[in-house]
Amino acid sequence: MIEKVYNQKKLYALIVRSPYRKKKGISFFTDAKASQQVGFMKHKKNHIILPHKHNKRKKNTIAKIDTTTEVLIILKGILRVDFYNQKEKYLFSKKLYTNDLIMLSSGGHGFKVLKDVEMIEVKQGPYSISNDKVKFDKTDENKIKFKKK
Repeated sequence: MIEKVYNQKKLYALIVRSPYRKKKGISFFTDAKASQQVGFMKHKKNHIILPHKHNKRKKNTIAKIDTTTEVLIILKGILRVDFYNQKEKYLFSKKLYTNDLIMLSSGGHGFKVLKDVEMIEVKQGPYSISNDKVKFDKTDENKIKFKKK
């Protein structure tokens, strides 16, 4: 159900395959030290989640966030994710299907829609497209390969 994608011992992504929706209660897919927490909740009718608020954190108390982590939730379709290292070298690809989700945490990535896709993206903010992203074109369809688990 949870597939961790590594390159040279560094976590590049966390893919959560669609069976996660069968779990009950609260299930977090990320470990407690991740800069972004991703989980799933499933409760029966009339279940109550008590009102709550989140405390303001002091600067650098838990983790310094110096990069943008993204979460994509595939609502419909098939999406190919191409992974690149920090030097923009293509590494490998993974396919995501309806109801899968992925947390992208390191390296570079690109996408190709293989079947009409609808998805939700969640990332840290504030976000500046001109300051927080560097685009590069390394697409070569002949090099695309799928990494086995």
